[in-house]
Amino acid sequence: MHAFSDASIKAYSACVYLRSVTMDGDVTVNLLLAKSRVAPLKQRLTIPRFELCGALLATRLAKKAKESLRLEIDVQHFWCDSTIVLSWIKTCKQTLKQFVCNRITEITNISEPNDWHHVPTELNPADIGSRGLNATQLKGSTLWWRGPHFLNQVDIQWPMQPQGMKLEELPEIKVQCNVTTEQTDEITNKYSDFPKLQRIVGYLKRFIHNCRLPGNKSIGALQLSELDLATKTLCAMSQKTCFLKEFRVLKNKGSLPSKNKLLHLNPFLDDSGLIRVGGRLCNANYDYDTKHPILLDGSHPITKLIFKNYHRLLLHAGPQLLLSTLRHKYWIINGRNLARKTVHECITCCRFSEKTFQPIMGNLPKARLEADHPFCHTAVDYAGPIMIANRKGRGCKLIKAYICVFVCLTVKAVHLELVTDLSAKCFISALNRFVARRGKPSNIYSDNGTNFVGANHELRTFLKQCRKDVISYSAETEIKFHFSPAYSPHFNGMAEGSVKSIKYHLKRVLGLAHLNFEEMYTVLVQIEGILNSRPITPLSSDPSDLIPLTPSHFLIGRTCTMLPAAPVEDKPISSLTRFKRIEQLKAHFWNRFYKEYISELQQRNKWRTIGEQPQTGELVLVKDDRLPPNRWLLGRVTAVYPGTDGVNRVADVITRAGTLRRAYNRLCPLPLLEQTVPRGGPC
Repeated sequence: MHAFSDASIKAYSACVYLRSVTMDGDVTVNLLLAKSRVAPLKQRLTIPRFELCGALLATRLAKKAKESLRLEIDVQHFWCDSTIVLSWIKTCKQTLKQFVCNRITEITNISEPNDWHHVPTELNPADIGSRGLNATQLKGSTLWWRGPHFLNQVDIQWPMQPQGMKLEELPEIKVQCNVTTEQTDEITNKYSDFPKLQRIVGYLKRFIHNCRLPGNKSIGALQLSELDLATKTLCAMSQKTCFLKEFRVLKNKGSLPSKNKLLHLNPFLDDSGLIRVGGRLCNANYDYDTKHPILLDGSHPITKLIFKNYHRLLLHAGPQLLLSTLRHKYWIINGRNLARKTVHECITCCRFSEKTFQPIMGNLPKARLEADHPFCHTAVDYAGPIMIANRKGRGCKLIKAYICVFVCLTVKAVHLELVTDLSAKCFISALNRFVARRGKPSNIYSDNGTNFVGANHELRTFLKQCRKDVISYSAETEIKFHFSPAYSPHFNGMAEGSVKSIKYHLKRVLGLAHLNFEEMYTVLVQIEGILNSRPITPLSSDPSDLIPLTPSHFLIGRTCTMLPAAPVEDKPISSLTRFKRIEQLKAHFWNRFYKEYISELQQRNKWRTIGEQPQTGELVLVKDDRLPPNRWLLGRVTAVYPGTDGVNRVADVITRAGTLRRAYNRLCPLPLLEQTVPRGGPC
C-alpha cells in the first residue's frame, strides 16, 4: 500500500494505491481510494500546516483501507513532497507547538516515521487532487489512475531523498527555556525592574511546585512567602556567580583563606543555602535579617536592581539613607559607591539636581583689551523693576521703572538711565541720551531681550530710510548690536556684574522709601559716580605708590569722589603746552591700563577645565527657570558651535517645541546607561 499526500492554498488531498506482484513478476498498481478537502475560510493556515493536514488525511485513509480490505497488506509506504512535514515526523514531538504536535502524534500512532518518504511534486498523484483537473484530462491521466512510474517497476528505484532540515531551521518549534541558578545573565539582564523580576521567578517557582505536587497547587496572586522565596532565589543566584569559591568552601564546612576579602565578615551558610554575615551581633535583640544580613556583591546586576528598587521605594532617597536602609537586610560589598552611582544615574534625581555642562572659561573678547575711547564698545542690560511715585505728596501712585545700564567693556565705566517702560521706543530714547552724553558706540553687546532685538530692528530701519538725509548714520558707522544666546546671561557678564553692584547701593540708599522720577534719577547718577570711582587695579599698601586706576580717570581725568585740584595761577601755561599736558596725562592712564589692569585679566577665576562636552545626537534636558525640573523639555543635540578658541559653548537642540539654541549651562546631561551616542565620540 502506497499513500500520497499534497496540499495547496485551496485544498489538500490524499490518495491510496495498491501495488501487487504476481508469481510471474507482473506488477499491477491501481488507485484504491482518494479524498480531498477544501481549505478552511475562517482559519488561515500556512502551507506547511496544510501539508501536515494532507499527511494526516493520508494516514487516516490508509488505516481505513487496511481495516476494510480482507487481504493482508505486507508493506505500507507514505509519500509527501514537503521536507518540513517529513522533518516534523522524524522530530521529537515535545519540541513542536500544540497544533503540529497533536497531528504528528496521530500520524506516528498509525505509521512509523521510517515509512515516510519524499516524492517530487511532478511525480506526486495527490497534487492532482489538491490543485484540480478537468474531467477530460483526468480520464486519460496515467499518474492519477496508475500512480507514478517507479511503482510499476519490478525493482522500485526510489526517488532521491533530500537531507532532513535542522531543528533550528524548522517552523512551529517551541522556545526552550532552561532556567538554572548557574546561568543567570540572560534573565537578570533582560529586566530593569526588580519587582517584575521577583514576580517572574516567583511564578517559575510556583510552576515547579505545582508540577511536583499536583494535589497541592497554588493559584491566584503571589503570596508574601512566595515573593520572599523568589528574592532568596535571586540572591542565591547572585552569590553563586560572585562568591563561587567561598560558597564551595562554606558548603564543605571549611575555613576561608587568610587573605580572603570576606574573612572579616565571618560568613556562614544558612538553612536555605544563602551566605550571610556572621558578625558580632548575635546577642542583639534584632530580627534575624538585621543580625545576619545576606551578603551581596555590588557589581552584580541583581544587586543594582535591588538598589534601584529601594531608591524608588524611599522616594528617591540620598546615598546615605539608601545604604543604611538596605543594611537592615543586605550587606553589600562596595555598597557605598553603588549607592552614589544609583542616585547619580536616576533620571528623576538628575532632573532636580540641575547639573549642566560647564566648558572652560573663554578668552576675553577683543573689545575688552583694546585701548579705545570709553564706551566705544558697550554692554547694555536692564535692572529692576523699581517702584517710583508718579508725583509728590499724598495720594501718589506707584509705577514701575527700570534702570538701563550701559557698561564700557574696556575701562568698566558705567552709565545709568532711568526708563519707565520695557519697550523698544524707551530703549531708543535712553540710547539717544547715552549717545548725546558719552558719544556714539561702535558695538553694543546685549542679551537676547525682546526690547533690544526690537531696538536693533527699528534702528536699522531708521538708518536705511534716512541714509540720504543723515550722512553721519551711514552703513559704515552704524551701531552694531551683538546678541548673546537665549537664557545665557553669563555671555554678557560685565553688564550683569554692574547690575549687581547697582542693586547693592540702591537697596541700602532707598530702604522702604519711594522716590519720584527726578529724585530717583538723581540717586542713580550719584550711584553712577560711585561705581565709576571703583579701582580697577589692585590697591597697594605702599603710601608712595600712585592712586589706584579707576574708570573716572578715563572719563574726566580723576575720580568722581575726589575734589578738583587747586589751580596753579602763578605758572603761565600756553594752549599748546596745555594740550601736550592733557595728551601726556591720557597716555599715562593708558600705560597704567596696560601694565596694571590688563595683566590682572590673565587668570581664569572659575571654569578652569574644559569639562564634559555634549556630542551631536546626545539626549539632554533643556533647563528652564520658569518650569519645574520634571517639566523641562527633552531634546537631542543637532549642532554645536565652537568659539574663537575652538571650545564649544552653544548648541542647537531639537525638541517637541522646535529647535532651540542654548548655551551649555542650560543643557543638563542625562545619565543613561546606554546612550544613543557614546560619550566622547559622534554618532
